[in-house]
Amino acid sequence: MYKFLKRKSIPVKHCLGHYSLIISLNAIVVRTAGHQFMKTQVAIIGAGPSGLLLGRLLELQGIDNIIIETKSPDYVLSRIRAGVLEQGTQMLMREAQVGQRMDSEGHVHEGFALSFLGRLERIDIKALTGGKTVMVYGQTEVTKDLMDARNLSGATSFYEADEVTLHDFYSDKPSVSFLSNGQRLTVECDYIAGCDGFHGVARKSIPSEAIRLFERVYPFGWLGILSRTPPVSEELIYANHERGFALCSMRSSMLSRYYVQCSLDDKVENWSDQRFWDELRLRLPEAAAQSLITGPSIEKSIAPLRSFVAEPMQFGQLFLVGDAAHIVPPTGAKGLNLAASDVYTLYNILRKRYKENRLDLLTKYSEICLRRIWKAERFSWWMTSILHKFSDDAFNQRIQEAELDYYTSSLAGQTTVAENYVGLPYEAVE
Repeated sequence: MYKFLKRKSIPVKHCLGHYSLIISLNAIVVRTAGHQFMKTQVAIIGAGPSGLLLGRLLELQGIDNIIIETKSPDYVLSRIRAGVLEQGTQMLMREAQVGQRMDSEGHVHEGFALSFLGRLERIDIKALTGGKTVMVYGQTEVTKDLMDARNLSGATSFYEADEVTLHDFYSDKPSVSFLSNGQRLTVECDYIAGCDGFHGVARKSIPSEAIRLFERVYPFGWLGILSRTPPVSEELIYANHERGFALCSMRSSMLSRYYVQCSLDDKVENWSDQRFWDELRLRLPEAAAQSLITGPSIEKSIAPLRSFVAEPMQFGQLFLVGDAAHIVPPTGAKGLNLAASDVYTLYNILRKRYKENRLDLLTKYSEICLRRIWKAERFSWWMTSILHKFSDDAFNQRIQEAELDYYTSSLAGQTTVAENYVGLPYEAVE
């Protein structure tokens, strides 16, 4: 269990009435009967990859931060998520000094394949983007690397926090209160980063009249399995088929991740391993289907798909980061990478605020982030639209096939796909 650590805390030996005081390098803690007050510069809600990455980058710049997470570390690490990292995400992991295992165990991919009409067309992303690539390295591994680094450094984290509540974020004295092991704690801070996901408390704390939500819910889901088998291909295969979409992915040379489009009303219990493998084969080109190695699933789940954006992403001293502000369908592997680009922007704004007293940059967070977010939303929507079966309309199927044929046979089309897939450049914070 990861526990709350006060880095080099120095207790004051005398008491002030019924108060006690602890002075720490990264927090000032005042205790009253049954209530503890702490001070920090940035309170981060959520210990997923975005919260941990932001906390790590700030910590390395000497910017104090506390992470507050409602789940246990084991629960956070158990979530099976995406595993394709853009170069920008890789860069941030290295800047956070947690990229060693990623660089030694991750798999660099120089392309991916689009399958339709029995064809398998490769998009050479490295050649089409001037040498850019992506890396397959699971989000669980990213989270573990960041969690281990934070625990090792002794930076302050609370897990299994209850009743997390945000206060006064439109003022210059925001705070976060919560219960930890039955004790009430309040963290007073300069800024709050809401990195707690789509269902988290950060976005729910914002008055409804202050935020605008954009959403598209797709009429299907992805049935995914994880198996200890070698992947069918060294690179990802995205398949369009009359029976529905399929994706062949991987986590390592002996851990494969496969998906097939299914109904939202479907149940995991309806899908035996054999039924899944049979359906996947039907949706793949013949050569890939014949070379597919199957085995028992070690995880199986159905995920719904949605596109979602909240505007703006800043509310006084509260900043929304990652899934708290936006969701993309997993087609195109943008979710984790969009969260990383939010972290890049907020980290640089806060770094310049504390190191250079650049207060003017604080109000630019939403503007900078949303430009990149909407472009990634467009690409994920487009990939989803041309690869999935929306109805039995044969006309629509032919339009999808014609669009795939154009984008894979045209150099301009291939370049557009490749540029978006490797990730659009980060916008400078200045």
